[in-house]
Amino acid sequence: MKKCDIPLKVVGPGSQPADSDGAEISFMNLPAGMTTFEAPIVPEPEEVVGMEQALALAHEIQSCLTQYKVGEKAVIFDLNKLDDKNSLFMDQLLGDGEVSIQYNGEVQIEIQESVLAGLWRVRYLDANQNIVQDTMEVADVPSVVTELTFKNAQENFDMSRIKIPEAIYNAPPLLVEVSDKLPELKKSDEPHIINLSLLPHTDDDISFMSHVLGIGPTIILSRGYGNCRISSTATKNAWWVQFFNSQDTLILNTLELVDIPNVAKASKEDLEDSAERLQEILSIYHDEV
Repeated sequence: MKKCDIPLKVVGPGSQPADSDGAEISFMNLPAGMTTFEAPIVPEPEEVVGMEQALALAHEIQSCLTQYKVGEKAVIFDLNKLDDKNSLFMDQLLGDGEVSIQYNGEVQIEIQESVLAGLWRVRYLDANQNIVQDTMEVADVPSVVTELTFKNAQENFDMSRIKIPEAIYNAPPLLVEVSDKLPELKKSDEPHIINLSLLPHTDDDISFMSHVLGIGPTIILSRGYGNCRISSTATKNAWWVQFFNSQDTLILNTLELVDIPNVAKASKEDLEDSAERLQEILSIYHDEV
């Protein structure tokens, strides 16, 4: 039997001979990273002297997480009264999770999900970017998003009154679909999704749609398996939802008609898991409260 060289690369790009016409298959880059839970680094039990206020608040939050039901009004905890030592403990306990939110409306608000899904750090800023109010919320989605995002938004738009530029061909029927669907939406409905990645359109079409829908005050960034950017419009219940791979290339571009996109919410399972994890973290301090 003769020895033969066994190729090491038997599958994947470059493993097969090229076509006779020289054409090559191109492979789309898919997301390569995924965020996983990492327990926060918190002080040892003997190091929490003087942090009793933060510990008591943390136990209160854990109890709230256990009882909270998805869809209920957010439960807000005030952190302004904590001194530097207690505030530092809360910072260490919370960490940074996958979702961050910016609201730029009558006020500027920055929101960061903690490492515990459904537990949000909400900070209100003044014109000089100083924190004027520091809170924490237990909720599937922060109250700012549900209460303020579409506070000043238009309910709908009338396509018959909108002047359409000659170069715009694909956007008008899509906007008619949006205008027709918006009055039919109910809070409990599944989102109506227009997948622009599967439809013919130009950059001018997207710009025209953005002009008609307007620019809203809320931007949500979810960093899980790749990145998801969710942007509110100035039209009630209309959102741009865009997914990017790990090379920051847009791989899915959709327009969602819904009160809040599901990808921005913490689920029932997320909240239950967060309650259990926080209980485990705080269990080492059972003699300190």
